[in-house]
Amino acid sequence: MRSLRDFTSGVGFFFQGLGWVARNGRWWLFGLIPALIAFAVYVVALIFLGTNATDVATFLTPFADSWSWRELFRTLVGIALFLGGLALAVLTFTAITLAIGEPFYERLSAAADVLESEDEQPWWRTLPRSIRDSLVTLFYVLLFTVPLFFLGFVPVVGQTVVPVLGAIVSGFFLTVELTTLALERRGMARKARFALLRANKASALGFGVVVFLLFLVPFVAVVAMPAAVAGAALLVRTRLAPAP
Repeated sequence: MRSLRDFTSGVGFFFQGLGWVARNGRWWLFGLIPALIAFAVYVVALIFLGTNATDVATFLTPFADSWSWRELFRTLVGIALFLGGLALAVLTFTAITLAIGEPFYERLSAAADVLESEDEQPWWRTLPRSIRDSLVTLFYVLLFTVPLFFLGFVPVVGQTVVPVLGAIVSGFFLTVELTTLALERRGMARKARFALLRANKASALGFGVVVFLLFLVPFVAVVAMPAAVAGAALLVRTRLAPAP
């Protein structure tokens, strides 16, 4: 029962973030800038992948040249490549947007989570560390999601259990990414951040899963990004590492 309450509370922090940016419209507009840049990059990349998926599939399957049904097979491979690219875009959108908008989201997070004293470092020092931490997080995401991708082809299980597990895994790691700014301001390194979130799994999952589901809708991911950053800051401030 407590886990359910914590999960629901985690969901609520996203809506608290939404309320915060609604009351502070200039910060919402400020946070849209890097999200729009990342969105434009992803749209161009997905259009390129979509228009060239068949050619890529042909290049990857030379062994099918003699097959009578090679066109159908390569069409299916092309579709799978595009869907894989789309899934990767959803999984990496937050990390790339945070990397692009590091100075933007640091200020937004600090405005939502005011600290009397914090571990301040210039952005040009934190950016390489943030990129490295995001790559480590992506490695863990792929460690879980690649097996889930193949399990998705298993009848029944692939259409019921796998989507739920995928949302849980992706949601947790989205929370990892989004809470990084507020936790780094408290001087917490990557291992300490992971340990803290594992100790508060239900809240982390509640927040991350609702963000993940919203981010599945392309333009909603852009509009909701500032609210997600603000909500993560409020989650850290209120539940994970309250300010003294």
